[in-house]
Amino acid sequence: MAEMTTISIQVATEEAIASYGTLLGKPFGGASESAYGSPGSDFWSEHVFTPGDGGKTEILWVAYRNNDPAIASLESHLLTEQAVVPLDGEIVQIMALSGADGLPDLETLRAFLLAPGIGVCMNRHTWHATRSAGATCLMLTRASTTVDLVQHLAMGGRPVESTIRSISPVRLIASEEGGQPL
Repeated sequence: MAEMTTISIQVATEEAIASYGTLLGKPFGGASESAYGSPGSDFWSEHVFTPGDGGKTEILWVAYRNNDPAIASLESHLLTEQAVVPLDGEIVQIMALSGADGLPDLETLRAFLLAPGIGVCMNRHTWHATRSAGATCLMLTRASTTVDLVQHLAMGGRPVESTIRSISPVRLIASEEGGQPL
């Protein structure tokens, strides 16, 4: 039996996430036209979400509770970005870029540890999976993409706005940087 390929869980940084999307949860940055700070509250823009042409943005609650370290499939959304922010537990967000053939480029496969309040807004066509021992997350996505996935998962229909592909299994492992398996 061949040994399973492994990927180390990395600490999420703005630079490490940049190819896959935008790191969310950065601290108040000060002056901009969409930032305001006062003794009572601060607010600032991190990212303008793009649901794709004609799409409506949807806010979802997602409860993740799969901490299997083996990753055997990835999904990609064809029309929209997708943001996920853990609220009450850590998640590991596994991501890969699309190759020239549109399939996951496993050379770009990375796993990032996201603590509560730190999230990622993935670019369209970013392949991904999520692992967690238990975390509720806020997700921003395209409403029709959610309906499309529900129809696929619950009724076996072929998804139109997303693609799900099996990959040769990859195992998550801890890294020297401190990213621990869940």
